[in-house]
Amino acid sequence: MIALLVFIPLVGIVMMFVLGAKGGAWAWQNRHWDSVEQFRATQRTWARWGIAVWVLLPLFLVGMFLTITHGMKSSGAYQVALANARANAEVVQIVGEPMSADTPMGSIQVSGPDGRADLSFELEGPHGKGTIYVEAEKHLGQWEAKREVFQDSASGRRIDIKQP
Repeated sequence: MIALLVFIPLVGIVMMFVLGAKGGAWAWQNRHWDSVEQFRATQRTWARWGIAVWVLLPLFLVGMFLTITHGMKSSGAYQVALANARANAEVVQIVGEPMSADTPMGSIQVSGPDGRADLSFELEGPHGKGTIYVEAEKHLGQWEAKREVFQDSASGRRIDIKQP
C-alpha cells in the first residue's frame, strides 16, 4: 500500500528510491512465501515489468507527441491559414519564397462537421520570418479562417491577412 505514494508528485521521486532500497525486504515481510525461490521469481517478474514500463513509457509519449503534431499539421485549419499566408503579397514580400512553416501550436476542437481552431505557427523564408496567428471555424465540413494575422519577427509589424 505504501508503494502507491509513488503517484504523489515530488513524493513519488523519493519513493522510487525508498522502494528500490527497502521494497524487497517489505515484500518478504508482507506475505508468507512457500520458498525463497518463489519470492525471487516474483521479484524478477516485477523487475521485468518495471524495466518494460521505463522503456515503453517514453516511446509511448514520443509517439503521442508525433501523432498530435502530425494531426495538427495536416488539419484543414492549418492548411487554410498557410494557403492564405502564401497568397498574401505583403507576407511574401517580407518572408520571401520559398516559405517553410513550423509545427502549429494551439487547439483544435471538432464535433462532427463543425469545429474551431486557435493556432499559431512560425513562417520562415529567405528574407525573414514571422508568426501566423489564426482563428478558424469549420462549418459543414469546410474550414475557414475567420481572423488571421502575420507578425513580422524583425519589426513587430502586424498584417491582417483575414479580417473579421
